[in-house]
Amino acid sequence: MNSRSLSFRLVTWYAGLLTVVFVLLGALTFYFLRHYLEANLLDIQARRARQIAYTLLAGIPGSSEAVVAKQVEVLYSPEVNDRFIRITRADGEVVYGSGFPRDNSFDPTRVPLPPLARNGEFYRKESLSRGELLLAAVTYGGAGSPRYVVEVGVSNLRTEGTLRQMLIMMAIGLPIAVCFAVTGGFVLVRRALKPVEQIAHKAEDITQHNLSQRLPVVQTGDELERLSISLNHMISRLEDSIQSSKQFVADASHELRTPLTVLRGELEGLAQDQQLRPPTRETLGSMLEEVDRLAEIVEGLLALSRLDAGEANSEWVPFDLAELAASTADQMSLLAEDKNITVICETSPGVNVEGDRARMKQVVVNLLDNAIKYTPSGGRVCLKISRDDGEAILEIADDGIGIPHEALPHVFKRFYRVDGSRSREQGGAGLGLSIVKSICAAHGAQVEVASIPGKGSRFRIRQSLVNKASVHALS
Repeated sequence: MNSRSLSFRLVTWYAGLLTVVFVLLGALTFYFLRHYLEANLLDIQARRARQIAYTLLAGIPGSSEAVVAKQVEVLYSPEVNDRFIRITRADGEVVYGSGFPRDNSFDPTRVPLPPLARNGEFYRKESLSRGELLLAAVTYGGAGSPRYVVEVGVSNLRTEGTLRQMLIMMAIGLPIAVCFAVTGGFVLVRRALKPVEQIAHKAEDITQHNLSQRLPVVQTGDELERLSISLNHMISRLEDSIQSSKQFVADASHELRTPLTVLRGELEGLAQDQQLRPPTRETLGSMLEEVDRLAEIVEGLLALSRLDAGEANSEWVPFDLAELAASTADQMSLLAEDKNITVICETSPGVNVEGDRARMKQVVVNLLDNAIKYTPSGGRVCLKISRDDGEAILEIADDGIGIPHEALPHVFKRFYRVDGSRSREQGGAGLGLSIVKSICAAHGAQVEVASIPGKGSRFRIRQSLVNKASVHALS
């Protein structure tokens, strides 16, 4: 998972928060349970201490302290029940002291005497080699009768054992609970963000050629639904804007053809006047070149507007791309011979594709013209048609001046020229490769370019093959 993604951050935040909550809850539970168990033990010992004080010590005036000690031993059996019981007279004399408990959890002889000056009930803890001894003390007597302090205690080893078991259970259960919760959180986050992923995939498929499509609207009634609706409204506005722009270009290109044709005829007629001075004749020649260049731009824009309107999809037929490329290369060989450039054509028979034959011929013409234009005298241009994994490969390579690396991502943009002055001298308008790109997009083909400055360029087009049966059926 991408550590910068929204789902990763949500799951991480959720897991961290959940872990902190579980740890705090476990710590609070452990603290309150320990407090409850200790308070409960002390309360039980205090009740026993009160029973001894108010039942057994109350009978001392009629019996001896030895009798009371005997009764404590018989009634409470502190050694058997792992308890500590001690009765201390106010002068520090121990009337009764229990022996070692059966579990040897504490040494009764090492328990210090209580503070004899205190009155009422009080509690204390004595640290032992094994845990602590929880003691509850009750004072009895006074005002003319002997004063005693009754202590009843018990070791906290059992309580600590219970708490340790709880800690072990929490140490095992907490990671498992966090893992289950994080897994559930991850699933919920993925399900919550799935509509966003669908919107993203759909948005990637929308181009200027299919702006009529819309993003899926998730009926959630929240921000995600409003985002989908807002994006669809934005796409609608973009569609209207682009359609208006395309319509303007198409209308302007169409309307400019007639005045340019008239202007060219008038200039050609004027140039035939024998009375013109040489400077004027040169000016007219320059004007005719600019008119031709402007006419070429208009024709290119008109071709692009027709491609945007889907004209290339209207006359699709299966045809042999190798035969089309070979005949086109033969027709353009005269242009190459004028510059002393060799055109090599390597084709494999039966490379059948489907599309607009005239438009695909325009692709070959534009790429060959571009290669011949920027290849110096004595160079070579190689046109190759082949098959590769169910695809037809059209490749045109030259050993010309090449294209700078930083210009490669922009060569298919409209009116983009690597070197403006050089292109103007060659008569380029910066639309040839844009037309190639648009025709390939209309045919579902991919066009790639690779170039090394000073060594040449290579344009490669990949298009799906069709079987020969389709070609024979329509031929």
